[in-house]
Amino acid sequence: MNQETAEPPVQPDCLIRNFSIQLSPTPRGARLARLLATEQLRTWGLPFETPAHIVGELAANAATHGRVPGRDFRLTLYVVGDTLRIEVTDTHGDRVPRVQQPSADCESGRGLALVDALSRRWGVSRGPAPRKTVWAEVALPPEHGIPRFGGAGGLSQGTREGKDP
Repeated sequence: MNQETAEPPVQPDCLIRNFSIQLSPTPRGARLARLLATEQLRTWGLPFETPAHIVGELAANAATHGRVPGRDFRLTLYVVGDTLRIEVTDTHGDRVPRVQQPSADCESGRGLALVDALSRRWGVSRGPAPRKTVWAEVALPPEHGIPRFGGAGGLSQGTREGKDP
């Protein structure tokens, strides 16, 4: 008798939603990162305004300060439990971002302050050389009826710098 083994049905609480794309480290690549993140979050039925601001800042930093000719940056989004994790990886690992207090007349330098204000926590994971990943976590509000994916918490932090409650 030939028995077929059926795959057990996938339960929603066991899935991790994720999205990852490699983009050119240019202003156009940074804009595209924000647009693609917004569309992916819409597709998942998740709030996108706050995460879009964070993606925009981290992608702009990767395109401006993490740029190495001929090397792209990577945007990764994933949901675990009640947390959206945003990661931007570039190949300029020796340039670690830090929140600065720019003078009132400066036209730039406020991006990480915005990320710090909008995220639950954020930081930097180094390596493997020459890479670094700047990440930020955003709490997903329960009123959106978000199905839970993966276990609660437990996101790998690696080497951290940044905001950690």
